[in-house]
Amino acid sequence: MNQAERSQRSREQILEAALELFSHCGYRATSIRDIAAKAGVSTGNVYHHFADKETIFRTLLDQYWQAIDDPQLPFNVALATGRFPDNLEAIGRASRDLVHTYRRYVALIYVDVVEFGGEHIRKFYSEMARRFEHFLVSRGLVEEVARRLRPGISPVSAVMMASRFFLNFFAVEILFGVRDHFGKNTDEVIREISEILRRGMLRSED
Repeated sequence: MNQAERSQRSREQILEAALELFSHCGYRATSIRDIAAKAGVSTGNVYHHFADKETIFRTLLDQYWQAIDDPQLPFNVALATGRFPDNLEAIGRASRDLVHTYRRYVALIYVDVVEFGGEHIRKFYSEMARRFEHFLVSRGLVEEVARRLRPGISPVSAVMMASRFFLNFFAVEILFGVRDHFGKNTDEVIREISEILRRGMLRSED
């Protein structure tokens, strides 16, 4: 292993250690010394790669934003395939997998809200509608989705609402450890909520 490879490996170890500590202990309760000890490197090595603790925190959030932008992410594949809203169950299952896989990163969002007042995530969420719109436009899905929705319903709003519901639902189940908080198992909830989102909750009127 050459010097560049060793440097990259130590950087990855630092980020992995910081992710584990920030997501379980919080930001202020975690020191650079804690991160170095968990990563198995010196504090000097940490400062060689990162100017300060907040830079590490921002880098981890950036890793998550990049990961969920990946076209090959199963969640994005579920959104792009099938005919919305027929694919809502697939979106629900993909949301569960996304939160499970990236649960430590999702926890950082809550850490940011509690300890920074949302300072680091505000821009990401303020641009969310634009990113959903870009996702649909770049895949040529806007007109297809619009044809299947009631007049006056925005394809971006519909896809965004469904996605955000499932992601928030599984954040409660997986991060907070609250199983069956809708009073039924996960698969039943996915099916029921998909039907509510597709058809509404009011009886049809003759």
